[in-house]
Amino acid sequence: MQPGQLLPAFRLEDASGASVTFPSDRPALVCFVKDDCPTCHLVMPVLDALHRAFTDEMDFFIAGQTREGNEALTDTFAPSFTILDDSSLKVSFAFGMDTVPSLFLAGADGKLDRALVGFVREEWQGLSELLGERSAAGAEPDLDWEALPEWRPGCGSLSVDPLIADRLRAEAENSPLRARKIEIAPADDEFEFMFDQGFSDGLPLVPPTPERVMRMLSGTRRDPQEMLGLMPPNMGEVTVEKAAINAVMAGCRPEYLPVVLTALEAVLTEAYNIHGVMATTMGASPVIVVNGPIREKIGMNMKLGALGQGNRANATIGRAVRLAVRNIGGARPGGTERSTLGNPMKFTMCFAEHEERSPWDPLHVERGFEPSDSVVTVFTMTSGPTLIVDQDFRRASQLAGSFGLSLESAFHPKAHFATDVVLVVCPEHVDTLIRDGYGKADIRARIQEVTARPLVDLVENEVSAVGFKKAAFDAMDEDGRGRMLPKFKSPEDIHIVVAGSDAGKFSGAFHGWATGEIGSIPVSKKIEEA
Repeated sequence: MQPGQLLPAFRLEDASGASVTFPSDRPALVCFVKDDCPTCHLVMPVLDALHRAFTDEMDFFIAGQTREGNEALTDTFAPSFTILDDSSLKVSFAFGMDTVPSLFLAGADGKLDRALVGFVREEWQGLSELLGERSAAGAEPDLDWEALPEWRPGCGSLSVDPLIADRLRAEAENSPLRARKIEIAPADDEFEFMFDQGFSDGLPLVPPTPERVMRMLSGTRRDPQEMLGLMPPNMGEVTVEKAAINAVMAGCRPEYLPVVLTALEAVLTEAYNIHGVMATTMGASPVIVVNGPIREKIGMNMKLGALGQGNRANATIGRAVRLAVRNIGGARPGGTERSTLGNPMKFTMCFAEHEERSPWDPLHVERGFEPSDSVVTVFTMTSGPTLIVDQDFRRASQLAGSFGLSLESAFHPKAHFATDVVLVVCPEHVDTLIRDGYGKADIRARIQEVTARPLVDLVENEVSAVGFKKAAFDAMDEDGRGRMLPKFKSPEDIHIVVAGSDAGKFSGAFHGWATGEIGSIPVSKKIEEA
């Protein structure tokens, strides 16, 4: 800055919350310090002496760059002035300095008179003499200049720290982007760089350039710095911007972003328990089902091959959520993610329900939403889709019975009351079920009926140690031993959706993880569209 230049105006608070404003219609001394700078420690007594001598004739704005540092400086030096809080570093950045201490002497109009950087005894003494000459009372600070060193270099201002400066620059330029920008060498391959940094799930990523992230953010009206929650295990702050960055890397289009954001809000709930989901050795993973008008709006697949490859929206929405869990939360294989075998659904699993082909209430309406709402439901599943093959049925009771026999394998045939499932019914199977008047409640009841087993058949034995514990069984009375136990603790643990093409009598199932408070509870949330 040059003498005569108008210094940036600002308002800062001290430790008590009282605010001060510059300029103040009086001459002023503005100085920036931080506790871990030895030269700042050197000048604190000098600033104190100047303040005591000239505080009646001018204002002093001594700003510290961290709250903890301000407290430490106050405790160490007990200055006669209060240290102002510039821990946001916005004022430091606005003054354009790269070194602390930096001192600016300003006139009553806020224009720069002179600036000092670091500590040069001759310059600081000259400043003191200038203030004394201007003092109407002939004030003079109590300082032994000869006892001070001739020169000491300053320290780097936090406002130019590479990890912070880009954020401050974005804020100053009114950009919505705050995430740290990573520079790579011109000769580096950006795709290989992202692999090397561990950002990827094993597949190539789209580089999240500022331009691409800005374009992605156009898909929502939400503030880029709005925080959706904290992502375990590292409790990283999930902002709309960070979600958009991972959506770019996953290959999403901007119109997919509202679905990604809503799915992330769902997995961040305590009920969903994303930390447990990603940490279990069973290989659990989110499975996302989308309902409502947004399915058609963004071109999701709910028909032929709905659970497989080939549709950009399905594939990239699920992948974006999984990448956010990895890159924001830090859940990575070999770290807190300890899946024994892994799971292909950990790449992505997202599809839309074929509501128009279903005679029943769609999933989101069953879960309390309006038919016109666009809704994301996130389940936790350990395997699937597992094909259910029955091309020989003639009646709905036979088909629903086949569903039940197939679903009995979830976890283990002898593991009853252990998990939940998502049953995906294909259109040809739907036609048979509705011909006999079957609704979802009838399907669930039939599944529970055909999977009910006498407790004696579920006791651990020489064939399998899985099952009801023999000691507990032996302690039961005769009525207890004769009890029939269906596969699922509640019919509501059988979640039913419709998807797939009109040709082919093949339904499918996803097998769940631990249910209830000890595991993961499915979560549904309404999508806030752009």
